[in-house]
Amino acid sequence: MDQSLVFDLELINRHDKSGPRYTSYPTAVQFHEGFGESEYRRIAGATNDAGQPLSLYFHIPFCDTVCFYCACSKIATKDRSKAQPYLDRVYKELAMQSELFDSSRMVEQLHWGGGTPTFISPAQMRELMAQTRKYFNLRDDDSGEYSIEIDPREVTADSVKLLRELGFNRMSLGVQDFDPQVQKAVNRIQSEAETMAVLDQARQAGFKSTSIDLIYGLPFQTAESFSKTLDRILAVDPDRLSVFNYAHLPEMFPPQRRIKEDQLPSSQQKLEILQMTNERLQQAGYVYVGMDHFAKPGDELAEAQRQGQLYRNFQGYSTHADCDLVGLGVTSIGKVGNSYSQNRRTMDEYCAAIDAGQLPLFRGVELDVDDRLRRDIITELMCNFKLNKQAVATKYSINFEDYFAVERGALEQLAKDGLISFDEAAIRVQPAGRFLIRNLCMVFDKYLRQDQTQRFSKVI
Repeated sequence: MDQSLVFDLELINRHDKSGPRYTSYPTAVQFHEGFGESEYRRIAGATNDAGQPLSLYFHIPFCDTVCFYCACSKIATKDRSKAQPYLDRVYKELAMQSELFDSSRMVEQLHWGGGTPTFISPAQMRELMAQTRKYFNLRDDDSGEYSIEIDPREVTADSVKLLRELGFNRMSLGVQDFDPQVQKAVNRIQSEAETMAVLDQARQAGFKSTSIDLIYGLPFQTAESFSKTLDRILAVDPDRLSVFNYAHLPEMFPPQRRIKEDQLPSSQQKLEILQMTNERLQQAGYVYVGMDHFAKPGDELAEAQRQGQLYRNFQGYSTHADCDLVGLGVTSIGKVGNSYSQNRRTMDEYCAAIDAGQLPLFRGVELDVDDRLRRDIITELMCNFKLNKQAVATKYSINFEDYFAVERGALEQLAKDGLISFDEAAIRVQPAGRFLIRNLCMVFDKYLRQDQTQRFSKVI
């Protein structure tokens, strides 16, 4: 497979509009409160017949300080005693969820996210993993994809060793930018030394993969300043890099109100940063696997994409496409069978549901056949940059051209612009179209076509 990438500024300017990130399809906009615990229990029970492996996501919402750019669900506090009452509820949720799934089903994927997962103490980390092993079938041979998000300010050499001992083998490190002026503007003061120390410790402890997260579009950033951050990152040769576009939506995410808009780079400056970053990463040998993510050619994600087997879920890109995802903790989203579901979004509501012996779900959606068809198409295009139209037609017993007659005009325009090519057999995303993959996915989004009032970030 050709994994090259072309940065065509004229095409990007022409097609740079707002759209979903497609961590799910239908997106969370379509989740509704008519989907609750009874629907979830019915669907979860039915998945045991297929016996697919499981994926577990734990949301640890606490942060010692708030980063002003953050759009995640978090609780900023310096009171570490708040963690234990929350974890006690998570253990009860684990027990309730475990009753729904056959105990033989292996957990192939596990992820701790946040917030800051390492906000909890080493003893609490041990207990959380022990409770997980008590209720679910975790791997002992290190072959699973067990990952954790790390704030380098919140770990020590001993805690890195502990995480590896507990079974974690993949780590993503939040960096965003090393420039002191940028860090001060977003309230994320983090030295290069402490970041690189954690990366070093992870490698010494035997983590299989390390990823570094960067953000472009933050206050005071320029192509020149961001290039200096890249110099430092590339010098330590991480396995993967995520380079996210900062979406300034202060009306949706209150911490962003503390960022001064007149300090943000212009749209043109953001494109210059992105173009420079792409050129630097390609020169360093990284390939673009999609949606802000770059990896070394030998990385398992890049290899999975070449084989047409890459997958994407709420935690990002993955090689495990066949897992039912169980979300645990406040705000967590799961994907079980042909459904998505989300836990309650406030701590009080989450704890009250658990204390009442109820699964803390408050909304979700059960997919119909058309949803599943369009989800398969969007997932395949986002992950593998190619769609076998005949395989889709056979799987869903449709005539592809007739079924998607409405979408034909938009596809022809994208092809005319050089973003894709298509014929009777396949749709292929061209190197110039890979940065704009969300535009192609939007063509197949029925709900987006029905409601143009939805608010999303820009695709670039």
